[in-house]
Amino acid sequence: MKAKTNTINNLPQERIDELFNILKSRFEKNMNRHKEMQWDAVQNRLESNSENLWSLNEMEETGGEPDVVDFDKETGEYVFFDCAAESPKERRGVCYDQEALDSRKKFKPAHSAVGMAEEMGAELLTEEQYHRLHELGEFDKKTSSWLFTPPAIRKLGGAIFGDLRFGRVFIYHNGAESYYGGRGFRCSLKV
Repeated sequence: MKAKTNTINNLPQERIDELFNILKSRFEKNMNRHKEMQWDAVQNRLESNSENLWSLNEMEETGGEPDVVDFDKETGEYVFFDCAAESPKERRGVCYDQEALDSRKKFKPAHSAVGMAEEMGAELLTEEQYHRLHELGEFDKKTSSWLFTPPAIRKLGGAIFGDLRFGRVFIYHNGAESYYGGRGFRCSLKV
């Protein structure tokens, strides 16, 4: 028998149920990330905006461990960040964006951080969001994550990334075309 598929985001109902269980369990285990929020309200919002389930599933499938970190009172949106301890494993070894990927003549990585995030329907964390993430715990102690790079920096060929070393968050720069096995990217998604 073929699995029932949700027509909005093409996820089988079985996977939707599994994803809700994963997200609910993570939400309940990490209440410090979303004090005064209730899972039922988050789930109701997800169910009424189910196109975002596909993006959350992509974040989950690539190792991001998305979790609720904020609520926008003006828009009524919940904000999810990738909360995996290290930069998501299935998103490492990528350069910054398509322009950087196109500029590589040899040893091209398979993809770019910006391109993958767009395909997932999410956005790279900004520098401000990355600092906000670290208010909730310690992340990227062994890896690093590309961050949304301001256009002025990108125009000059650079891109920024962050990590946690020596108990402190550092924001660095690199050529956008560079890539490393220990550098991936983290996403944010508003639902």
